[in-house]
Amino acid sequence: MLRARVVSSTLFGIFGAGTAAYLFLPDKSRSAPTVDNASLSPCHFTRATLTSSEPSGPNTKLLVLKVHGLPAQNHPSLLAPIWSVFIKDDDIQVERPYTPLRGIDEHGRMLFWIKKYPKGEVGRWLHSKRVGDQIEFRGPLMLGTEIVMISGGTGITPFYQLLHSSLSKGNSKTRFTLLHSSATLSELPPPAILDPLRAHAANNPEKFNLRLFVDRREGDSSTDLPPVQVGRISETAIQRSLGLHRSWWRNLFTLWTLFLVCGPEPMITAIAGPYGRNFSQGEIGGVLGELGYTSSEVYKL
Repeated sequence: MLRARVVSSTLFGIFGAGTAAYLFLPDKSRSAPTVDNASLSPCHFTRATLTSSEPSGPNTKLLVLKVHGLPAQNHPSLLAPIWSVFIKDDDIQVERPYTPLRGIDEHGRMLFWIKKYPKGEVGRWLHSKRVGDQIEFRGPLMLGTEIVMISGGTGITPFYQLLHSSLSKGNSKTRFTLLHSSATLSELPPPAILDPLRAHAANNPEKFNLRLFVDRREGDSSTDLPPVQVGRISETAIQRSLGLHRSWWRNLFTLWTLFLVCGPEPMITAIAGPYGRNFSQGEIGGVLGELGYTSSEVYKL
């Protein structure tokens, strides 16, 4: 459920051309060939095997795809910190972009957290697949890095990948803030996603700040659940989560902060304004627009 496109002023030269190309690729690429034993590429599909499919919550699953014979040039250490792939529903020849949670490991495995939507063809198709089935994808689509990440639902996946890659190395000089929202406690990301993030936040408070939000608190009141704030991610919530005051925080971060927003369209609209035509970036609006941020500082996935 990701429209994978990210821009940073420091990353335009590295990722800009490739990212822009993807905005125009899907129509042509549906007829791209399937190639085995070759480098991963956005220009052709590669076969992978579904090795695990586990329910993780209401209408969500954790899926593991394994690529066999991963070429040396696609070794995990050579890929960008954050990227996505297009997965193809070969029944109706439709593809959608998804982000592996931890990138790809040395065995060619990719872990995805995927939600099934009533009108989401590829998500429903992936939920129906069985272990051992072959699935075709193309990519990777390279993305950039970010400091302040705002996500909703399964929109957390590209941010998890970035954090997993950057924080696990222990040498990142960037301070990350992740604000994530789910409708209810039961719809928060599963422990496989939240537990490592909570551990990073507890062990590296100077590098990573995690804040969770739910629209309403209901159901399980177990003390094992992570602390959450009730309510949507508002202007006040963003300011409080960043520990900044309205009177001076905007000027303090003008040169250093780029916001990355990923999630359901209503949330993206509320936080950063609606997409433009054909899911172009459009004007920056919503909460971040009210705070004075511009298109050079905000990017919608």
